[in-house]
Amino acid sequence: MSFLYFAFGLGLASNQFIPGLVALQAIPVVDVQVWLHLLPLWLEEIPEEKQQVWYVSSYRDDRSMPVMRAWKLRDGAYFRVLYSDRTQFIINRAGTEIWATWPDNLTLEDTATYLLGPIIGFLLRLRGVTCLHASAVAVGDKCLAIIGQSGAGKSTTAAAFAKAGFAILADDVVALLDGNTGLSVQPAYPRLRLWGESVKALYGSPDSLPLLTPNWNKRYLDSRYGLQFQPSPLPLGAIYILSDRITSPAAPFIGTVSAHTGLISLVANTYASTLIDKSMRGQEFDLLSRVVNKLPLRRVTPHADPAYLSKLCDLILEDFQAIANAK
Repeated sequence: MSFLYFAFGLGLASNQFIPGLVALQAIPVVDVQVWLHLLPLWLEEIPEEKQQVWYVSSYRDDRSMPVMRAWKLRDGAYFRVLYSDRTQFIINRAGTEIWATWPDNLTLEDTATYLLGPIIGFLLRLRGVTCLHASAVAVGDKCLAIIGQSGAGKSTTAAAFAKAGFAILADDVVALLDGNTGLSVQPAYPRLRLWGESVKALYGSPDSLPLLTPNWNKRYLDSRYGLQFQPSPLPLGAIYILSDRITSPAAPFIGTVSAHTGLISLVANTYASTLIDKSMRGQEFDLLSRVVNKLPLRRVTPHADPAYLSKLCDLILEDFQAIANAK
């Protein structure tokens, strides 16, 4: 039995249900086959010492183990990704197949957090799709992207927009579609992932939203809690770069960004950037160079007090509408 999905512009078929995705009766084409709790049989024939190390994370877990390691297999035809919790993925170079296994102390939900984040982000890069580590919000017939370093508040800001009634296209992995009519964003799936402090700021208590998995502290917002999802691609109208939060009464405020500074920010906030090769890096740089030359980029400085989230959204919305009216 196959479970069918459409996310990130891809038709997915899986041997098991994937938490977070919405199963469909049919899809036009299967772009990616996902095998959960399975590994390819040929993997047993390649001892780990014969596997080509591709990447070792500089971040360590509480046992001083790299949080993630990656290898090339079969002369680069496949990649093996292993997390420190022993969750493991195999992805083929064409970006058409994914296998995944996990230890008994973890769950399918745990694996889905990797699958729908860094693994699908890497697979999209293999397929030639540049992805931003960002959130995307629908405003009218266009969308805006919110980027920033980890912990800057991308998902929190997107959730504040969602609470105000705006539809969400993507969170965490924003896949850019470079078409004949310009740049647009592919819809991801109808969930936002939030830390407990963000849930508390928006909904009064961390327990207001369900846990993403039994083993993680993150929670999620979906349609049961008022999330509206934008199911079709939208043109990208502007990109907002979140700076560090400050306590100044002047915050939040917005400033312009030069093309050079904007390009540096975009490159620093691409998805799966540690795993791409020179060819993919060149493709990424070409696309992002066109992004900064075609789209307005803004530097946003939020206030440290979550009470200002609504004002922050209003400020971004006002600026975005001004951009649209100026064209």
